[in-house]
Amino acid sequence: MTLPVHWVESLAGVRRGDPVEVDGDEAHHAVAVRRMRPGEGVVVTDGRGHRLTGTVAETGRRRLVVTADDVERLPEPTPAVTVVQALPKGDRGELAVELLTEIGVSRVVPWAASRSVAVWRGERAAKSLTRWRSTAREAAKQSRRAWFPEVTEPATIGEVSTLLSAADLAVVLHETATTSLAAVDVPESGSLVVVVGPEGGLTGEEVAAFATAGARAVRLGDEVLRTSTAGLAAVAALLARTPRWT
Repeated sequence: MTLPVHWVESLAGVRRGDPVEVDGDEAHHAVAVRRMRPGEGVVVTDGRGHRLTGTVAETGRRRLVVTADDVERLPEPTPAVTVVQALPKGDRGELAVELLTEIGVSRVVPWAASRSVAVWRGERAAKSLTRWRSTAREAAKQSRRAWFPEVTEPATIGEVSTLLSAADLAVVLHETATTSLAAVDVPESGSLVVVVGPEGGLTGEEVAAFATAGARAVRLGDEVLRTSTAGLAAVAALLARTPRWT
């Protein structure tokens, strides 16, 4: 049976035999929803590479104490993949974040493209970002990741261009591109950045700005995918040609 995974702020310095306390909503979910009891096994991670397998020692209303049986520190996956995700409408943003987390991206960057239908401003921006981050955390636990993805603050086109300039490989998904993603050389390490445009597509100015920053416009195939699933397809196609998947 696969052990459930729960998150704590930090596991730095924890050794075998040490008690680790899970509190708040994480503990409530473990005790009230999963109905975990002393003696049961559990996995705890801080999402920063530390992961322990342990045994539940104590439970409370919003408290779970785990005795560490085995502690490991896992290296950060390479190449690291960043996806710049144009803001989709409705709940498709959370779907995109969930899928990208499950596939193994290291960072998701929300981006308000010129043709994005969704608009993040003020209180709505804060709530939307919180939902994206919560979705990433839950998906990371579900997919048993030791390294959780970062969901950054929304980026401007200038900040996206800076990310592209620093990447070892930067691609922009565009349905009219003449280069196939399959024809692009993928580095075995370093950083990869994928830009996913909005429902209405990228503007010529955006494509030009990203090309100036060193990104290549690529297409996946004849089909045009939704903005919420295009990133998943692109990242899978890239990772299949790296040591992470081979």
